[in-house]
Amino acid sequence: MLGAIEGGGTKFVCAVSDPALNIIDKIIIETESPKITLSSVFDFFSNHKIKALGLGSFGPIDINPKSKQYGYITSTPKLEWKNFNILQSIKDKISPKVALNTDVNVAAYAEFKRGAAVGKDSCVYLTIGTGIGGGVIINRSIVNNQQHPELGHIFVNRKKDDTFSGNCPYHKDCLEGLASGPAIIKRWNKTPSKLPDNHIAWEFEAYYLAQAIANYTLTIAPELIILGGGVMNNANLLNKIKSQFVSLINNYFDLPNVDQYIVTPALGNEAGIIGGLLIAKELLETKESK
Repeated sequence: MLGAIEGGGTKFVCAVSDPALNIIDKIIIETESPKITLSSVFDFFSNHKIKALGLGSFGPIDINPKSKQYGYITSTPKLEWKNFNILQSIKDKISPKVALNTDVNVAAYAEFKRGAAVGKDSCVYLTIGTGIGGGVIINRSIVNNQQHPELGHIFVNRKKDDTFSGNCPYHKDCLEGLASGPAIIKRWNKTPSKLPDNHIAWEFEAYYLAQAIANYTLTIAPELIILGGGVMNNANLLNKIKSQFVSLINNYFDLPNVDQYIVTPALGNEAGIIGGLLIAKELLETKESK
């Protein structure tokens, strides 16, 4: 059996599957303190004997195997998790064979292997929810260097009539500070699901997210942009983003068909857990081939 953990800032999703990635059992756990959250995670896996596990964690997380803090969640605004060695905790209690990456990287990988980006060589997966994070696939591989890309913390031009100071504790008005779910709540005093479709909030969201996509397009040049996360549940937001994106690019180059270029996840909310199972399977196959 294979195991996977999608460790998010709001919830942890745990699953086990057979070698073909058919999910056998799954649980969703609210993200609280490391002690409380991981106690429930360990209880779940105690009922399953797994050969390898894929861990996609919220971050920032150190994913450089050469680093002394490899496997640590680092400068997160979730202070109870700051400088917490999540990787070693999982290895000690569940399995010594753990493949580690960010939650958005494994979601991007799942969409690349089994979802919206099948048949592509590159894609960017952006999730807009509790925070804004992104995973990048280039040349059919996850992009990881000294650290993982932080696509949610790029800086964007402010809308002229925007007086909101921003919600990011580190950068104030970066993309996440202006367009994440908590930023929407703080700016408009309502959750995204409570805002009507014609609310000006969605114009603000489209303006900032389209800028980000334009920046990714001009720098990374992926074949596909995938937008996920709870904020994207608004029915009209995707089309507003596409319209703003086309306007921003302004015929600078031969634009791909925007409806085929900016899409939503084919795997829905399952991308993170499927990605975790995929990297667990690949880790096991690599170990067994040696």
